[in-house]
Amino acid sequence: MKKTGNYSSIVLMLSLVIGIIVIGTTGFMMIEHYKLLDAFYMTIITIGTVGFREVNPLSDTGKVFTAILIIISFGSFGYVITTFTKFMVEGVFKNYYKYSKVKNKISKLNGHIVVCGFGHNGTETVRELYEHNKSVVIVEKSPEVVSSIMQNPDYLYVEGDATNENILKLTNIENAKALITTMPNDADNLYIVLTARELNPNITIVSRASDDNSVKKLKRAGANNVIMPDRIGGNRMAKLVVQPDVVEFMEHIFLQQKRDIKVDEVSCSHSDFINKSIRELDIRNASGSNILGIRTGEGSFIINPSADTIIKSDYKLFVLGSPQQNEKLREVLKSTE
Repeated sequence: MKKTGNYSSIVLMLSLVIGIIVIGTTGFMMIEHYKLLDAFYMTIITIGTVGFREVNPLSDTGKVFTAILIIISFGSFGYVITTFTKFMVEGVFKNYYKYSKVKNKISKLNGHIVVCGFGHNGTETVRELYEHNKSVVIVEKSPEVVSSIMQNPDYLYVEGDATNENILKLTNIENAKALITTMPNDADNLYIVLTARELNPNITIVSRASDDNSVKKLKRAGANNVIMPDRIGGNRMAKLVVQPDVVEFMEHIFLQQKRDIKVDEVSCSHSDFINKSIRELDIRNASGSNILGIRTGEGSFIINPSADTIIKSDYKLFVLGSPQQNEKLREVLKSTE
C-alpha cells in the first residue's frame, strides 16, 4: 500500500470539503450579513443541493455567489466521491487495517531477520528463510512489489527506502538477529550496513555486492559477510561444465524443496564428549548423521575430519542427515550431561 499517496488524497479530500464550507460561510456573512449559524446553514444546503428555502432573500450579488458556490462544489464533491469510491473498490481502507496489524506483529518480534529489497535475490532469500521457519521482515520501496508482497498473508513487511534510518527502525531492528541487504546498488547496501550496525551493534549482517571494490568497504562498514551473486553464478556455470554431477549433487542437498536431507551445524559447547574422539562418539550409529566438517574456535575449518579428531568445547560440527537424525545427534551430545 502506498501510504504517502493515500494520506495525501485523504488530506486533499478533507481540505476541499472544509475549504468550500469556510468560503461559503464567509461569503454569506460578508455579502448577505448573515449570522455565523445562518451562513453555515446556507452553505450546507447550497452545496448539498437539497432545495430548502433561503434564510433570507438573496441580493443579486448573493445569487451570483451562490451560483458560483454550487458550480465549485459540484466539481469538488465529484472528485471526493470518485476518490472515496476508488478507495473502497481498491480496498485501501482494508489494506490500511491490514498494514496496522502487520506493524503490530513486527513490534513484538525478537530474533527475526530483516531482508532489504525484494528483487530476484531478495525473493529467493525470503523463500529460503521461510523454509527454515525463520521470522522475516521485508523492506521494499516499490509500490508494485509491495502489492505483490501483500498477497501472501504470512509476509511481514515495511514499505519504504531501507537507506532511511526511520524505515529500518520500523522493522524493530534493535531486536533483530540478522539483516540481509540485497539492493542492486552497492552504495545503498553500504549505507544500510552502516545504519544497521549503528542501530544494533550485535546484529549479523550479510550484504550483496556487485563490484569487487565494494567488498572491503562493506566489511569495514560492519558487514559480517559479503556475497557477490555474479561471481557465484559464474563459478557455478563453469563447474557445470567441469564437474556437472558434483554441482547437481550439492544442489540436491542445499536447494531441494522438501528438506528430506540437510546440512546442519551442531554445537559441542554443552557435551560430555568434549576431549573425546569422533570414534568414541560413534555418530553414525548413534544418530544416523555424518560429520562433514568442523569449525574450530579460532574460525578455521577441518574438512572430512578423521575418526581420531578430538572434540573441543568451542567446536561446531557440520553434519549431513535428515532433520530427525540431526536432532538425535544433539540429544546424543547432551545425553551424558
